[in-house]
Amino acid sequence: MAVPVPHGVPDGPEATPVPPELAELLRARLDAVSDEVEAEVRRQVPEYARPSDGVFGRNLRAGVVQALTLFVDHIADPREHGDAIAATYHELGRGEALEGRSLDALQSALRVGGMHAWRLMGRTAEELGLDSTAVTALGELAFRTVHEVAEAAAAGYAEAQLRSADELERRRRRLLDLLLDEGPVSPEAVHGLAHSARWPVPRQVAVVALAAPPDRQEEDRPLAAAGALVDMKSRPPRMLVPDPEGSGRFGGRAFTLALRGRPAAIGPTVPLTDAGQSLRWAVRALGLMGRGILPRQDVVRCADHLSTLLLYGDEPLLAQLEARVLAPLDTASAGQRVRLAETLLAWLLSGSNVPDVAARLHIHPQTVRYRLRQLEKLFGDTLHDPGARLDLILALRVGELRNCGN
Repeated sequence: MAVPVPHGVPDGPEATPVPPELAELLRARLDAVSDEVEAEVRRQVPEYARPSDGVFGRNLRAGVVQALTLFVDHIADPREHGDAIAATYHELGRGEALEGRSLDALQSALRVGGMHAWRLMGRTAEELGLDSTAVTALGELAFRTVHEVAEAAAAGYAEAQLRSADELERRRRRLLDLLLDEGPVSPEAVHGLAHSARWPVPRQVAVVALAAPPDRQEEDRPLAAAGALVDMKSRPPRMLVPDPEGSGRFGGRAFTLALRGRPAAIGPTVPLTDAGQSLRWAVRALGLMGRGILPRQDVVRCADHLSTLLLYGDEPLLAQLEARVLAPLDTASAGQRVRLAETLLAWLLSGSNVPDVAARLHIHPQTVRYRLRQLEKLFGDTLHDPGARLDLILALRVGELRNCGN
């Protein structure tokens, strides 16, 4: 592993050599130095100030002894043991990341331990009567070694974090697939996978269906809310948001901005095990947005358009209803058909109140009465049958929505 050396610390053939016999002199005091280095690390680094008994204490002691042993071995033969130091601390950094401890704490422990060890070993070298050149060389090697182990540990830490993040993302993707599966969802399976994915299980969720980006860039991830489960590779892309009603995640401008202008449909809020239903409605709404039946821009909430979603839940059946109920209008011309249909719908929705119909359509009441006489001739008593009136409203509403999309 190639590791840069701090400015001012000699390296390579021009570096002052450390007498190899110094290694044997330092080995004799290794246990005593290890005791003092361990105590200094515990004193100065709060994350390591734990009881010495137990797994953590044993690992810390073993790490200190191993570090000092490798340093002494490095003095004896720098070329042979340099790679061993890098590999050891690369693995140490990886282990700290997997244990959930911070990199700052590890780096602090390495610096504190390394510098204290140098002071103790430098004092030993002076007591043994070694000249200043050898002591200086020992210091150079200590500084360089501390830097190398810190770099190796940081590389191992970063690698473990990357792998951990990738694995966490894979687990969350599997959890999302499980929650949105069309079959029955086992609560036990959900809780087990959610635990391994570090995802707090919410009571309710909503699923957002997103329009696919024109350039199909998967990295464009609208993570508008913390804790969302996202799959940008599905078609359409989808995002499951926990506890949407209580979080205000859809109420602010931040959510819209995160979408970067991409249309989105928010499915109804449902219990966690019904997430698949929220997705189904969101996808249906997104399709209706594309056809102009629902607003094309920004964000559409299914909860605001439930009747439209219901109408378009079975379009072949809806076409049958429309054709049967509105058959009397087939005898009118195309222009008449449109005018009579909008008048009839306004009349049905206004409780048969002519002035209200006139105000709604911006026409004269006499025009409304004229059109109603035409409708009476076409539909007869059907206009006054409650069941038939409901069918008429549904069929006419479909025509109105279709005209809005054209």
